[in-house]
Amino acid sequence: MDEKQRIEQLRQELHEHNHRYYVENQPTISDQEFDELMHELQRLEALHPEMFDANSPTQRVGSDLGGEFKQVAHRYPMLSLANTYNQQEVADWYDSVKRGLEGEDFEVCCEMKYDGLSISLTYEDGRLVRGVTRGDGVNGDDVTANVRTIRSIPLVLSGDGYPREFEIRGEILMPWKVFERLNAEREKAEEPLFANPRNAASGTLKSQSSALVASRQLDAYLYYLLGGQVPCDGHYENLEEARKWGFKISEGMRKVKTLDEIYDFINYWETERKNLPVATDGIVLKVNSQRQQRSLGFTAKSPRWAIAYKFKAERERTRLLEVTFQVGRTGAITPVANMEPVQLAGTVVKRATLNNEDFIRSFDLHIGDYVFVEKGGEIIPKIVGVDTDSREADAKPVEFAKTCPECGTPLVRYEGEAAHYCPNDAGCPPQIKGRIEHFISRKAMNIESLGPETVDDYYRRGLISNVADLYDISVGQINGDGSREKSARKIVEGIAASRQVPFERVVFALGIRLVGETSAKLLARHFKNIDALMNATLDELTHIDGIGEVMAKSVITYFHAPENMAIVERLRGYGLQMSLSQEQLDSHTELLKGQTIVISGVFQKHSRDEYKAMIEQNGGKNTGSISAKTTFILAGDNMGPAKLQKAEKLGVRIVSEDEFLGMLNG
Repeated sequence: MDEKQRIEQLRQELHEHNHRYYVENQPTISDQEFDELMHELQRLEALHPEMFDANSPTQRVGSDLGGEFKQVAHRYPMLSLANTYNQQEVADWYDSVKRGLEGEDFEVCCEMKYDGLSISLTYEDGRLVRGVTRGDGVNGDDVTANVRTIRSIPLVLSGDGYPREFEIRGEILMPWKVFERLNAEREKAEEPLFANPRNAASGTLKSQSSALVASRQLDAYLYYLLGGQVPCDGHYENLEEARKWGFKISEGMRKVKTLDEIYDFINYWETERKNLPVATDGIVLKVNSQRQQRSLGFTAKSPRWAIAYKFKAERERTRLLEVTFQVGRTGAITPVANMEPVQLAGTVVKRATLNNEDFIRSFDLHIGDYVFVEKGGEIIPKIVGVDTDSREADAKPVEFAKTCPECGTPLVRYEGEAAHYCPNDAGCPPQIKGRIEHFISRKAMNIESLGPETVDDYYRRGLISNVADLYDISVGQINGDGSREKSARKIVEGIAASRQVPFERVVFALGIRLVGETSAKLLARHFKNIDALMNATLDELTHIDGIGEVMAKSVITYFHAPENMAIVERLRGYGLQMSLSQEQLDSHTELLKGQTIVISGVFQKHSRDEYKAMIEQNGGKNTGSISAKTTFILAGDNMGPAKLQKAEKLGVRIVSEDEFLGMLNG
């Protein structure tokens, strides 16, 4: 067997092993054996670039290359389903189907309603050629490169009997375990948590980095086959065929004939869905025969032959054991309810954030109270009520902490803010490590060779106590016994490379309380260098559009602290960028000053990110939503109809790509 034949053989074997592992959950080889086959294929493909195939198993890892998504028109519109919330509404739908079919017998396919991101997959000659999001139902984003990284989606079909060309629709999901791990990582990094797996899956699939998508371990369940030559008239039967081709089809699907059988299905899954590995929010009912589906037709918004039954938001009662307090990077104190474990929406819940002291007082919380915990659409647990009738006579009210739980410093509450803070930012360990973790993060200094565990290790070893100490670290200090020289050099080189990070990201990296990524850009571009920013007055700061008084005071407080000034001066001495580059200064204008601009559609001459940068370089402000304050919309091809309609309603001007470039050059 020559190397090219071996490549084809390895691809086929790895596709089969992927299917057994990710779809059937029945692997037949070990992870090590799988990796050995993958490495062999990678080596052979590198020797034979002419054998490149986008559907090769080696392409699952994705790419870090960016690029805006192209919009694609759906061959068949992706309509939403009408919702029902009780059994009487289900009965009304069932009766309307019976009337529409004029008494003809019909079957109903009952399925789980998965709570993810709708996707349309197109296959030609058994190979995946395109993956498109629902979008507005008429046009969607082409996310093929990202879809290829999802291991439960077959790149090449198994068996035979599939149409030469067809479309299959389904849901992209983030499993509970992956979601919980991702949110735990974000919480540790003090990044905003995803509200639920659907938001996490959507944000992941829309990422410009398919390598990131691959790392998030998304899953996919398929539920509808479309095309001119599908094998069967029955929807249920078509999905059973699709299962043979390698698609992940729900095991919970059932075909029924009577209303009572529909009720039995709903009642069973009302409870059993809690044991599923992915999020669900209801049941979908479809008339099984495609001939009858065509006969019933559509309303303006949804098919008459299908309907969704939505589950009620889950709520459980459990006991509040204690309230603990956590310290964040900025010193903000977060109270956390520690409760008796309770099963809720697919996970065991033991903790819930209590926000702040005002939140605790609004519920008059006592230790030992029985509380009601809910997730509903939000997967982050929250206390929504207290069973005061069950409160014990000697129960003690929850007292908010008076001192920092980490360093013992008395807490403060700043004017206009709900949170309490530990003001000991120079000596409180969680704040010190949190600021360093923020400093090295991707959107700040982007020192990829470091991570939270490394920061914790260096802090405990006394190598670092603030962000400036990073630039004093040597290979010898990290290497220790000599076994980690390669990784030590990589870390030191990564720290050195961060000296080239632009000034606006340095401002963000400093970790000034309340100053986010966008605010840091505003400050950097207004003051142009660190000295002007350090000496800015309250009046100068608040005159910047987007900088309020509370944030302005926070900036002044930061630069009035001697320890912060010492760190900034050390960073300056280490060669970090403390002013806008000459190129940025030369390219900056006030052409768009005071103008708020929305970008929408697909562009030919520049990417969205490039247009955002142009707007900022010319003094304008980017925003994602249209309002009465919007100056104009920079519109490319395939602008969404909803945005167009809103713009017309508000009288917002539409500017084409060429017209916009003319504004900047004219």
